[in-house]
Amino acid sequence: MNVSDPAVRLAAAAALVLLYAALCAAIWLRERRKHQAQAAQALALASAREGVQPLLVVYASQTGQAEELARETARLLHTAGEPVHLCALDKLDAALLARSRRALFLASTYGEGDAPDNAAAFQEACMGASKGGAPDLSQLQYGLLALGDRQYAHFCGFGRQLDAWLRACGATPLFERVEMDNGAPAALTAWQHQLAQVSSLSELPAWEAPAFGQWTLAARSHLNPGSEGAPVHLVELAPPAGAAAAWESGDLVQVCVPGDLEHPREYSIASLASDGLVHLVVRQATREDGTPGLASHWLTEGAQVGAAVPMRLRAHRNFRLEDNAARPLILVGNGSGIAGLRSHLRSRAQAGVGPNWLLFGERNAAHDFLFRDELMAWQASGVLTRLDLAFSRDDPAHKVYVQDLLQAHAASVRAWVEEQGAAIYVCGSLQGMAQGVDMALTGLLGPAPMAELVRSGRYRRDVY
Repeated sequence: MNVSDPAVRLAAAAALVLLYAALCAAIWLRERRKHQAQAAQALALASAREGVQPLLVVYASQTGQAEELARETARLLHTAGEPVHLCALDKLDAALLARSRRALFLASTYGEGDAPDNAAAFQEACMGASKGGAPDLSQLQYGLLALGDRQYAHFCGFGRQLDAWLRACGATPLFERVEMDNGAPAALTAWQHQLAQVSSLSELPAWEAPAFGQWTLAARSHLNPGSEGAPVHLVELAPPAGAAAAWESGDLVQVCVPGDLEHPREYSIASLASDGLVHLVVRQATREDGTPGLASHWLTEGAQVGAAVPMRLRAHRNFRLEDNAARPLILVGNGSGIAGLRSHLRSRAQAGVGPNWLLFGERNAAHDFLFRDELMAWQASGVLTRLDLAFSRDDPAHKVYVQDLLQAHAASVRAWVEEQGAAIYVCGSLQGMAQGVDMALTGLLGPAPMAELVRSGRYRRDVY
């Protein structure tokens, strides 16, 4: 066969197009089945007792913890015979609230007191003072679980804002707000106690929190020797013997640290389940008083290779590919944020899906180009259609960050998003990078299109 024959080349090209179309269709079908299963679950919850208005269970979640707790809350109430309607805060409006008699809110705080991405639309449309005044919610009784982290100045900031707004609208609290510091078990116990009162049962079924398994520290390597910044390590963990460990790109793990078992730390997974190991990218942290961060130093120095690490997987639906699996991707991140982006790129490489554009920033190219060989190989093979890098310390007089790259390539960003339908994933530090990226994208695309990208799930962030 003469491969240079135009007819042969045309047939080969057509075959590739058909294969790509089949792959996209398979991804679409898989995600459609997931959504159908979730819809069926929601219908089953809402119809537990015919003729009775469902109790709203509403979550505002950035990393998925509030959503996970909301789903478990809904399951417990449903088991107790309560009809439940479960939804994200961005699917709720003032009209539905005005028709409701009882509601439970589980609200995370993102960054320094901000609303999670899936609550921003509700905050603007319903909680904003410029939208025609507060609705009358005098008929509503509600309970609220606020999730936060006391290391931030505005602990449970958004949960407190939501509580104050509900009270200002005339809603009556069923009980005082429960505040949870970084997953503290005592707060979870208090929440379940209140659920028992709401459901008029003295005791609810057992709370089914995923157990921590004993993973093994299989390997560890220093990724940025010679860097001016804090050491960054690739930490590889093997699942418990005989355990079937499954996760998707974009998911997280929670790690329990000796000396602070009540406050598990979360890390983005940088690998796929098919790799057989969970990869974490861990930068050594130092507290304001100069003492080392417990989790980061234990994972990178304290624990010996072969040691047991109490850990559990956690779905991070807000950062999974899901409906974006067949779309072009713009991936933006800095530092250890490469972890979540790397898992998506490994998924895309495995599935043969593109185009993919990575914009990554760090200090110096010589020492901080994390996963250099892998990224360059992906660029050479076509997995990465574009790779743009910002090393801020290479030229101190003209520091460049990833948000500057977005502005420098504004026309391409618009073309990918507006013409090709690309989704944007951002992973890394909230202060500086994520805020700067958000401002740059809003300036390039406009506030209304950015709000639509958030609403449609085409703009997703895993930032800390």
